[in-house]
Amino acid sequence: MNAKFIKTKLEPYVGKFIKIQYSLGRNKYEKYSGKITQLFPNVFLFEEENGNVKCFSYSDILTKTIRLGIN
Repeated sequence: MNAKFIKTKLEPYVGKFIKIQYSLGRNKYEKYSGKITQLFPNVFLFEEENGNVKCFSYSDILTKTIRLGIN
């Protein structure tokens, strides 16, 4: 798997509601609910329900730093 593969897997979910669990280490997590707004070559933008925008890289998915919950 590589970043291009992850990007192609995320393309159908742009604009759809998903949940992200972000690992902070030592069994600590932050959870976000919202939607993927844009895909770029190395990163994607995620807009939370409250309007905050976060940026994540595809390598975060590969290294399991973030986990996606797609409904």
